[in-house]
Amino acid sequence: MKKPDILFIGAGRMAEAIFSGLKQSEHIGTVTISNRSDAERLAHLKRTYHVETAKWQDVVADHNVIVLAMPPSSHPAVMKELANFVTNQLVITVAAGIGPTVLEEAMPGIPVAWIMPNTAADVNESMSIYACGQHMQEADRVILQMILDAIGESEELSEEQIHELTAVTGSAPAFVYQFAEALEQTAKLYGLSTEQATKLVVQMMYGSVAMLKDGRKAGDLRDQVTTPGGATAAGLEVLQEGNFSEILHEAVIAVNRKAKEQANN
Repeated sequence: MKKPDILFIGAGRMAEAIFSGLKQSEHIGTVTISNRSDAERLAHLKRTYHVETAKWQDVVADHNVIVLAMPPSSHPAVMKELANFVTNQLVITVAAGIGPTVLEEAMPGIPVAWIMPNTAADVNESMSIYACGQHMQEADRVILQMILDAIGESEELSEEQIHELTAVTGSAPAFVYQFAEALEQTAKLYGLSTEQATKLVVQMMYGSVAMLKDGRKAGDLRDQVTTPGGATAAGLEVLQEGNFSEILHEAVIAVNRKAKEQANN
């Protein structure tokens, strides 16, 4: 199969994370990026990642795949215009709340997909969830999987599941970084330098996640660390009294609520 040429409409942080991962793949052809209002950023991205830049309307016919990487609020206008250009290209969106149903309404008969990666695509470690439209053919799925594999791991879900679970895979990394930052600040209270605090926390988190990725259960690993009545148990008790699990659940609900609001505006 010929390497797919991919056009990005939008050049924000998520787009950058994805095409920086794609550029490391030997299975991807030309990557072109378009951003209507920031020529300086396009020039920077072109120098950094050796991608092509262009006005998307001028080059859309030359690409097999179009990735819509604009904010949700920008999608309606772009999709309306794009419908006049696409023929059989695969159209993918990475915007929260914009599922295959929305894409197919704007571009009837076109193969479409919705992928929700996270910024770890930048280091080929994204956990991407995705849903496919009804006009996707096997060749489209092969190309889609190439893109997903280039940026990390992936899991196909229903459109409704992605609406609800984007908070877990896409937004929750911010929760993890907040957790890491809080631990680093605590470590510094005991006389550590910023570099020492970061090293301690990052390696602790890396090792913990490595054990989870090895297939061990989170509850089992927690219990291995926790002696009943011991020091770790005392710390866990504080988290439980603060409704740690409930707070995370509420954070996920808040993300979902906001994503739906943005998609409907």
